[in-house]
Amino acid sequence: MTQTPSPARPRKPRGEYAKTSAKRTAILDAALEVFAESGYRSGSLRDVAGKVGMSEAGLLHHFPNKSSLLAAVLDRRDQHSRERVPLGIDAGEASLRGLIDLAAYNASIPGVVELYCVLSAEATAPDHPAHEYFTGRYELTRTSLRESFETLEREGRLMAGVTPQQAAVATLAMMDGLQVQWLLDRQVVDMAQALEVFFRGFVIGFAMRAQDESYSTTRDDPERAVAAAIG
Repeated sequence: MTQTPSPARPRKPRGEYAKTSAKRTAILDAALEVFAESGYRSGSLRDVAGKVGMSEAGLLHHFPNKSSLLAAVLDRRDQHSRERVPLGIDAGEASLRGLIDLAAYNASIPGVVELYCVLSAEATAPDHPAHEYFTGRYELTRTSLRESFETLEREGRLMAGVTPQQAAVATLAMMDGLQVQWLLDRQVVDMAQALEVFFRGFVIGFAMRAQDESYSTTRDDPERAVAAAIG
């Protein structure tokens, strides 16, 4: 007996995929704004849905719960970061330059920086929905940075007594600390400049680049450069 094949399921028109992708992007942008303004715990799905002109039920069609939405928001932020920072084996100084460029870019998106700082602190609690994300993100970033510093070590460019692992941990701590200081007083802290001064302290031959007139006056004077970077 010949079995009648099941009818093929109609494919979604390409236009529908584009609309769905655009809607998801709009939701992520709205969620980022809501979470940045109100924090993750206080920001509601209803608020996010309202910003994109849809119902909460409609939003849940794209993201089944608040935790999945948060994960997607954080992944979106990381995607932007990865586009700016080459990391890993053989990246070497290029990765450090990328981090400086990322710090300068972050200064243009204070809401995202604030969201990250708040969430990373909240996520130290094991039951926080972003706990695994941040644990994994720090582990991955430390590893990638360590590999970049290992390249610099092979090139003989790390100061004596500094290991690639120590440099990776210190770099992450420096960036996190700079973000908090910058959020508290943006007139005092220049995150990109301070990070460049930091790298110059233990990477041999790491030259500062002139970004504006006040910056160029300090590039050949480490003491003045440090003073300018920390206010």
